[in-house]
Amino acid sequence: MTGVGGAEPGALAWRGGFGRLWSAAVLSSFGDALRTAALPLLAAALTDKPLLIASVTACGYLPWIVFGLLGGAVADRVDQRRAMWTVDALRGLLVAGFAVAVALGQASIGLLILLAFTLTTLQTLFDNASTALLPALVETEALGSANARLMTGQRIAGGLLGAPAVPLLIAAGAALPFAVDAATFLVAAALVATLPVTRRAAGPGGGTLRRDIADGLRTLWRDGALRGLCAATALCNIGMGALLATLVVLVTGWLDAGPAGFAAAGTAVTLGNLAGGLVNGRLVDRLGRTGSVLLAGAVQTGSLVVMGTVRSLAVLVGALAVFGVMGMVWNVNTTTLMQERSPAELLGRVAAAFRTLACAGAPLGALLGGAVATAWGRNTPPLLTAGFFVLAVIALIPARKPDVPVVAPQDGAAAAQGTH
Repeated sequence: MTGVGGAEPGALAWRGGFGRLWSAAVLSSFGDALRTAALPLLAAALTDKPLLIASVTACGYLPWIVFGLLGGAVADRVDQRRAMWTVDALRGLLVAGFAVAVALGQASIGLLILLAFTLTTLQTLFDNASTALLPALVETEALGSANARLMTGQRIAGGLLGAPAVPLLIAAGAALPFAVDAATFLVAAALVATLPVTRRAAGPGGGTLRRDIADGLRTLWRDGALRGLCAATALCNIGMGALLATLVVLVTGWLDAGPAGFAAAGTAVTLGNLAGGLVNGRLVDRLGRTGSVLLAGAVQTGSLVVMGTVRSLAVLVGALAVFGVMGMVWNVNTTTLMQERSPAELLGRVAAAFRTLACAGAPLGALLGGAVATAWGRNTPPLLTAGFFVLAVIALIPARKPDVPVVAPQDGAAAAQGTH
């Protein structure tokens, strides 16, 4: 790939589209954080049943199972830039309508579930298109840095600025967090629409969507490092579904910390994410990408055990901060590995296959978390999550071994040499 915006090879240039993509992602993350934090609080206000509260999170994951692979195949066929701004515009209108319903006192658990399902359905196309578009805007050598800056910026806007603002916004009106989220979607759509048209690798050549999806799955399966990472991420996401669906119950119920404690928990994760973005490069230099992910999973397991056994908000906040550090390391390196090792014309489908398989167990995890919290106590979901993380670390061990290049499914030729 040639330099973007006149930058030196390997340098991350903010011009040429990356700066606008970063701005749109960060702005949208601010709004997402408001909605993500406000939804469980609204659900908890509507019902005191942990299983119903967890169902909102579960239905937010379900579309990845139903539509995830299709979203990746479509992302490789269409103008990715146009797909992204269209999806953001639609999401903005949907959330605006929901804000009106909340303001009029018409919100219900059923409506929350419908909103979560619909937004994630649209996200399956947006996320796969975004993953496939980024390598066209930056140098291949700068992908790790670009992903780290994107994710760090999103966490600053979302966790550090957005989530702590939720209690204040809710105090001013329950609909306000959703109204602001709708506005950020619309502004982000406008920014993405101004991105330059980039030259893309040749997409699918007239094949069926079923064949396109199969090509993505086959390419993912043939790469041992990505296959191991996908299996580990799938196990983690079962546990994460349990943790995220019941975190509000853990904080406001078991710890009796209220909305302020819930906001502090979210802020702790964000601060950890920021630190993770700073240390990730050094960890990769020492351990490689898959080795860094292995370390991240092991440390996160210990943090989860602390969350479920020590009944203290301060300890929970500290454990979540450590969890956030390693969460950023995990996310940056799995995304970068996927972009580095996948053929450009298949990236949307490989990303979709990875995300769909990785997220498939999250709805089950969310329901398991609600059931475990109901049966054995509100502190037990983090311990359940820790068990899944142990299995994930075990699944990661083979991925550290030297691997063969990615093989494109069309002609059996080596397409790209990955890093470890």
